[in-house]
Amino acid sequence: MQCSTTPLVGVTGCSAQLGLHPFHIAGDKYVKGVVDGSGCCPLIIPALGDALPMKQLLASFDGLLFTGSPSNIEPHHYQGTPSGTDAHHDPERDATTLPLMKAAIEMGVPVLAICRGFQEMNVVMGGSLHQKLHEVGGFIEHREDKTASVGVQYGLSHTVTIEPGGLLYEAWGRTFAEVNSVHTQGIDRLGKGLRPEAYAPDGLIEAVSVIDAKRFALGVQWHPEWEVTKNPFYSAIFEVFGNACRLRAKSREKEYE
Repeated sequence: MQCSTTPLVGVTGCSAQLGLHPFHIAGDKYVKGVVDGSGCCPLIIPALGDALPMKQLLASFDGLLFTGSPSNIEPHHYQGTPSGTDAHHDPERDATTLPLMKAAIEMGVPVLAICRGFQEMNVVMGGSLHQKLHEVGGFIEHREDKTASVGVQYGLSHTVTIEPGGLLYEAWGRTFAEVNSVHTQGIDRLGKGLRPEAYAPDGLIEAVSVIDAKRFALGVQWHPEWEVTKNPFYSAIFEVFGNACRLRAKSREKEYE
């Protein structure tokens, strides 16, 4: 039976001050990635923390996309040392996305987590982060050149080695792929119950899945939403996410037959 409605995907928003007013925003590339890459309908979730009826929301969604962001997770969430004065945090987003991801995984709502979302997945599962990879030593440069054009910043940067038997390998069918690299932080201690899905050339974990998830739950450090229809690897990621959302939509539809 075909699902009669387009799957609804929640897209996590950030809090931001634009001029004199606070806003709840999500990047255009994520919203369009859901439409063009997954064939689903996006709905932005405001960063309102406890004010959101999270279980009610999750009961209505067929999937969740946890977006990247200019901000980083406040380190107290993973027992990290306080950040420097140059850090950009969004505590309203933390208060929303961390409990939302935990509940989504528990309820079996398909999850695709990108960049900050990938790091949120690791923190939710009890892991920790390197706050500044470039100061740790032993890692390649994962940051973008902020003086370059956006197309160059999000262009292919390095290869990832994909582990056989995981969600990524199942979607792509190969043990390597080229990805972009637009991040300062990365996984330090891997969260409990997470399976490494891909590694950067320096050994940094760049993709994970939740081992005992009821449905699709994948996190990637790179940005597959960027020009998703032009990159077969990125398209494959969004396609399998969309398929998982359609399966959930179909199961929810049956509940009302």
